[in-house]
Amino acid sequence: MNKFLAHILIVDDDDGIRSLVKKYLNENNFLVTTAENAEDASEKVKIIKFDLIILDIMMPGKSGLEFIQEHKKKLDTPIILLTAKGESDERVEGLEIGADDYLPKPFEPKELILRIKNILEKTIKTEQKRIIEFENVKINLNKLLIIKNDNEFKINNTEKTILEKMINNPGKIFSREDIGRMIDLNKERSIDVIITRLRKKIEIDPKNPKFLQTIRGEGYVLWIE
Repeated sequence: MNKFLAHILIVDDDDGIRSLVKKYLNENNFLVTTAENAEDASEKVKIIKFDLIILDIMMPGKSGLEFIQEHKKKLDTPIILLTAKGESDERVEGLEIGADDYLPKPFEPKELILRIKNILEKTIKTEQKRIIEFENVKINLNKLLIIKNDNEFKINNTEKTILEKMINNPGKIFSREDIGRMIDLNKERSIDVIITRLRKKIEIDPKNPKFLQTIRGEGYVLWIE
């Protein structure tokens, strides 16, 4: 599988479009899985981690927009919308609720490839942010280490998973449910304990956190920018 640039899911009820896009992407070294509707796509994303999803807006049953609303927070996967003429309102709504880009039909396959590569490049750059410094704190996810005022604190894999997601999404609020899905834990009290432990390693004053803050009624957020 290493020869493939990325694994892409194509979701479209049009057999012809699915076949053509799959053929073209295969020829450009992408691994492709297809789904004929949103329900089929939902089943596939449960068992496969895709690098990008190409999603038609108008489909029988659930629309592409409904698919995004149902899955975007859990998936955290880039999405390119395929839209028909006259779907400008749906296109805007799709971008507002989490799609990353759109392409009106009919489209040039070369343009689709360019849009895919642009999004994947941005994703890779984001994922490479594994060492970060702010004020007197340095977090090194590669070494599982936090250095604060010249003191070293080891972090475990659970703490690393949470920090990695937060570092790459500064300012984003993560609910306890979001964090629970990251680390496969559904006990809210245990999640609070993990956050408290992280604060002791990151904050100058853990009882009055400046960086890893609680947003009442919503969850936790990391402010580092």
